Order: sequence, then structure tokens, then C-alpha cells
Amino acid sequence: MTSTKVAMSAAQFDRLRKIIYERSGIHFQDAKKYVLESRLGHRLQELNMEDFDQYCAFLSIGPYKDDEFQEMFNRITINETSFFRNEPQLDVFESQVLPDLLKARQHIKRLRIWSAACSSGEEPYTIAILVHRTLGVRLADWHVEILGTDISERTLEIAQNGKFTNYAVRNTNPLVLKRYFKQAGGFYQLSDDVRQMVAFELHNLKDTLKARRHGIWDVIFCRNVMIYFDDAMKQTCVSMFENQLAKDGCMFIGHSETLRGLKTSFAPMPYPQGFCYNKVQVS
Repeated sequence: MTSTKVAMSAAQFDRLRKIIYERSGIHFQDAKKYVLESRLGHRLQELNMEDFDQYCAFLSIGPYKDDEFQEMFNRITINETSFFRNEPQLDVFESQVLPDLLKARQHIKRLRIWSAACSSGEEPYTIAILVHRTLGVRLADWHVEILGTDISERTLEIAQNGKFTNYAVRNTNPLVLKRYFKQAGGFYQLSDDVRQMVAFELHNLKDTLKARRHGIWDVIFCRNVMIYFDDAMKQTCVSMFENQLAKDGCMFIGHSETLRGLKTSFAPMPYPQGFCYNKVQVS
């Protein structure tokens, strides 16, 4: 089949972005039509499809619709992440939030952290490193659960492998690299000490029922994801996090995100560069 570009009509764009929104909550604005057209054009050729009407039908009916949604999602999303991304915010977690939680949980010695939309695992592994070096030898006495979830099977496979490129660790302190990574074959292999602290699971943030099954978390990270959501989906996510966060827990969001305009009991915590929230307690 030739490599002729497959054009997408306005009606096809509306149909396709509706499918994407219904399945993932991600909203493609009008100006992003070219993104879907360019990134999925080659996929149509691989499937020997003539137009996006056929592709939308393929995504909607038939035995392969779930597999194809995963393939499509991998192609239309950019998983921009790295270890120790936005380090000032992580400093707030390590120096302010984490010590307070450890003190509050010292009688049960259990800590639960959820990294939502974790992509290829750099965020939850970074959190694990921070917890590991904070607790030190005390880690053996604690039950620490760190869960990384994402909608993409491909990125979760990368996360579970624990092998990362130089680009992924570009913001990592050399001393941390030496302590927690082993360089081999042009890659950085994360130590087993950290890898075993993190579990990964496929999760669509629209699935609030699945979130409830995991119970209550002490900390929730959901950074640089809600920028892709409309107000309705943002409200769904924030309400879900509110329900699943401990009364004295903390939620971290991205530095370019806001909860303004949403119905929530979350209030910003008094830490500059923290972009973190706790729940206002009603007496």
C-alpha cells in the first residue's frame, strides 16, 4: 500500500475524539485535529483501511477493539517524564509531607502511595527512592505500598522492566545514580531494592469503581495529566482522589494544573513549589 496521507474530515475527527473521550477522558480540542490525523495515518495504512470511518468502526465493534484502542492510545499520547521531575515539588514531599506522615503512621508502620497516570514508571520509582533513603534501615519494619497506574500497557511494560535511557535519568543526581542504578549497555537498570517497592497496574482514571477497590491512600500523585481533561473529567478525577485519600493525606498535582472552579474539599498546603493539597476537615 502506498504512503499517501489519509485525510480526516471534520465529521471523522468529531467521531474519533468522542471515542477517545468516552474511553479515556482525554479531550482533543479542535486545534489538535492534525495530531490525530498525522499520528494515525500510518496506522490506517498498516490496517489497509481507506479512511477514518473504517477506523472508527474498528475501534467501536469487533473482537479487537480493546487491543486497537491500546495501540491507538500509544500513538496519540506523548509520555514526557523523567526521574526527579520538578525536583522542588519532590523536595516538599521528602522534607515536609513524608516525615509528617511517617510520624502519624509510626504506630501501624504502614504507608500507601498512589502514582496515578505514571507513564513508564519514573515517578513512582522516584517516590520509592525518596522513601527508601528517608527510612533507611527502618524500611524493614515498615509496610510500604507504592502503586503506579496508567492507561497504556506499553508504558507499564517499560516500567516493570526497570531499564531506562540516559534521557530518563537526565535530572538525577550522580550520587543517586550510583546508589540506585547500574549502567549497562547504554541503559540504567534500577536496583531491585527500589523495583520491589513498586507495583504496577493498568487503570483508566474514568474507572472510579476500580479505584475504590484499592482502598485509602496516604499520598496521591497525579501530575501533568489533568491538563488533557475537560472540566467534567477533572471533576471526576478530583472527586475520586478525594474519596480515596486519607483524612490527613496529601495530593500532588502538576505545576501547570489547578483545582480552581472544581467542587472539592481540597485546599492548598502552605508549601511554596509544593502544588499539594489536603482535605479541609469539617468539625
